[in-house]
Amino acid sequence: MAAIAAIGLLDTARAVPSAGAAVPELEWTSCPAVHGVPSSVRCAAVEVPLDHAQPNGPTIELLVSRVPARDPAQRRGVLMGNPGGPGGDGIAMFSQLHPPAEVRDQWDLVAVQPRGLVSGTPLKCAPLTGAESEILTAAGKLNRERCARRTPGLGATLTTENTARDIEVVRRRLGETKISLYGVSYGTLLFATYATLFPQRVDRMVLDSGFDPGVVWNSLLDVQTPGYKARVHAMMAWIARHDHVYHLGTTPLAVYRKWSNHVSAEAGVPPSLVAPPAQVGDVPPGLRAIAEQYIAGTDLTADARARFENFVATLLTPGSVQANSGLLVLTRAFAPDRNFWPVIAMLTAGAPGEFAKPSPAVLEAATVSQDMQAAVLCNENQVPADPSMSLSAFITGYVTADPFEAPGLVYRSGMACAGAPPVARPIRIRDRGLAVRPLQIQSVGDPQTPYRGSLVMQRRMGSHLITVGGGDHAQLGRGNRPLDAAIAGYLRTGRTAVTRVPEAPITASLTRFPPSLTVGATAW
Repeated sequence: MAAIAAIGLLDTARAVPSAGAAVPELEWTSCPAVHGVPSSVRCAAVEVPLDHAQPNGPTIELLVSRVPARDPAQRRGVLMGNPGGPGGDGIAMFSQLHPPAEVRDQWDLVAVQPRGLVSGTPLKCAPLTGAESEILTAAGKLNRERCARRTPGLGATLTTENTARDIEVVRRRLGETKISLYGVSYGTLLFATYATLFPQRVDRMVLDSGFDPGVVWNSLLDVQTPGYKARVHAMMAWIARHDHVYHLGTTPLAVYRKWSNHVSAEAGVPPSLVAPPAQVGDVPPGLRAIAEQYIAGTDLTADARARFENFVATLLTPGSVQANSGLLVLTRAFAPDRNFWPVIAMLTAGAPGEFAKPSPAVLEAATVSQDMQAAVLCNENQVPADPSMSLSAFITGYVTADPFEAPGLVYRSGMACAGAPPVARPIRIRDRGLAVRPLQIQSVGDPQTPYRGSLVMQRRMGSHLITVGGGDHAQLGRGNRPLDAAIAGYLRTGRTAVTRVPEAPITASLTRFPPSLTVGATAW
């Protein structure tokens, strides 16, 4: 990495202790309120090199959280976690995703807030400015420039490898010879990278919801698109099975029509999401004699009709786009997690949703997270752009504002990182002689980390695979007893014979909104 000059926002006087030097104990104190963690979670600041190639050069600050093992007499070591993203809040990891009781008793639960996020040295970016043509043709360049104006030198260091090397600095500061790792989603790539770089420092490793490293990054969101659409259809089928609770119809298509009407009322235009396949119950009574033909005709034209009706309505109703519907945006955001499906059902049924307004500090943290994520994706992007997708990306991203199609197309076309070529090549992850075989957990039907792609990571890391039913994204803390027992057994013994478990139960109320639900930005 090129040398980076000392800059005003960074501490340049202190160097990070070398591996052989005596290190002072960390000073644990209460965590910043923005993370919303209980008092049992303690936090400490750690200095790491801005550039790991210059260990005695400028430094930045990271925040580390810790929840001590509940039974010190049985303590087995440190389990370090990352919740994904890039840009997920590490500090809140183990208070939001509760590990099995046995793990909670025997391990110190530690999380490192990734570089560039709040409570450390955050990536702060100036407001986006520039002509519309520049935003469409040089979005990546504009993003880099606006961040460089507020935090010069930091943005170029936001890579998975640098964050993995930050974790190694924290391990030394903790005084641990080895650490165990629990990574969720992007956290699987981060910890697989750490294990590739420092295999001798890894004890156990759990990869929860991994993905194909070969899609980093232009292709990742694109491969998610079909899964998200299928997942919403599965959600509507679940709502239909609970018609006795929500009274929205007994078929997925009937539920979709109620949902679509609600979206249209909020946005002023209908959604472009294709409707679920029709069933016999959707056929009008007078057409039951030709039910098969009716269903075939309905399904054959459903996708084109939804896109066409949305496109025409958007052109004829200036200022109205489907993304103005809170229900539509929440439907995509909540699709991967069945515990949020009742929220979508209640909102579709007209229940008044009372959502807490995020505090300014939370909104700032979300903005920093999104800017940091965009920086990581462009900094280490290894998938060539496909310019043939540019027109589709423009229409879905800037005309119809399709939250299902746009993310994948904007990256696949190259628009998202235009003018911002990669600054680093990701580490090629592999098992470089780990003492204990990793455990990998994958859910069939997970839209964020598709099962087939996850098998690439499984082969590279030589992981023992547990397949989970259902399709929920991220399995930690779902109250899935067979899976929790397998995770605890693996962390205790280094092995498990379990290869398949059913989906976790839905633990959320079917008729009451979650008390702490807030509406804000979410990471992919």
